[in-house]
Amino acid sequence: MRRLLSAPAPLRMLASLLAPVGDSGWLGNASAFACALVALLGATLGLRPSTPSAERRIAAAALLVGAVAPLLLLQGPGPFGTAAPGLWLFLSGWVLLLWRTLAALSGLSRRGLGALVAPALFGAALLYLWQVVVVGFEVPRVLLPTPAQVGHILATRRDILWPDFQQTFLKAVVAGYAIGCIAGFVVAVVADRVPFLKRGLLPLSGLVSAVPIVGIAPILVMWFGFDWQSKAAVVVVVTFFPMLVNTLAGLAAADAMQRDLMHSYAASYTQTLMKLRLPAALPFVFNALKINSTLALIAAIVAEFFGSPILGLGFRISAEVARLNVDVVWAVIAIAALAGSMFYGLIAAVERACTFWHPSYRT
Repeated sequence: MRRLLSAPAPLRMLASLLAPVGDSGWLGNASAFACALVALLGATLGLRPSTPSAERRIAAAALLVGAVAPLLLLQGPGPFGTAAPGLWLFLSGWVLLLWRTLAALSGLSRRGLGALVAPALFGAALLYLWQVVVVGFEVPRVLLPTPAQVGHILATRRDILWPDFQQTFLKAVVAGYAIGCIAGFVVAVVADRVPFLKRGLLPLSGLVSAVPIVGIAPILVMWFGFDWQSKAAVVVVVTFFPMLVNTLAGLAAADAMQRDLMHSYAASYTQTLMKLRLPAALPFVFNALKINSTLALIAAIVAEFFGSPILGLGFRISAEVARLNVDVVWAVIAIAALAGSMFYGLIAAVERACTFWHPSYRT
């Protein structure tokens, strides 16, 4: 068995067709068996292609057809799980074929849409494996729903999920993120000009940032009420310190020789700050913005557990968990993850446009 698991993809797929799959087996489902044979043929032909482009095309076709075979098989009569070693052996061969395809795609262009092909394929493969494993082992919905069930919730429960998203992200996160980041940046510039503020603010800011969200959220809810303003206040507290520390580090990153050159030109503090030190601090500032883009969403969702109106992603998670509607909880998690990723990607795109001169972007 160990040798079989170390075999290449075509051998695993061939052996899987001979292994048992429930009561009916592969031959009991003609469509699944045909897709498996086509995937086996594609995996075999892709071992010695004439050109790299032919290898990618053959592997992509074999991946697509091979992905259909387990889905068709799982629609038939069981049992599956441990009673279907042929299914899981075929799936292991499919994963090896996926690995080889991703390795080939990694050599494509790293700019534009070409850079998104491999990550998109990898993400789709993870969702596919999640679907097949959960259905194959008949995992209860209350423990782990399938991606299809989560997608059904996203499509049919927009009447509650969209207002929740507006309450949490478009109000609490955006407002708190903007206030916290701007305040941290301004205070860092002032502290850089006034040394005693730097020595006094950093320890106090570190003390405040070390307080857990679950400790400050109830207090801020009592201060600012149960609506989104209290969640925005929590976001402000969470995002202030990373911006302050990174901006101070960026302002100190300018080279000493460059500072001496500005001084020899009789440049004032403001001129040195605007033309030398702030541009040098931009990578640090954007680093804080990217860190805060995820921290803000987490802080707002956690804060909603400690009091909120009948809206919000955090409220929806706590309410649906109590009702054992785990598929709705996973839908909320998917919304939060997608929103956070898009927010992070937007900031990264702005960073690349503003700091194109930085060595990390040179090719």
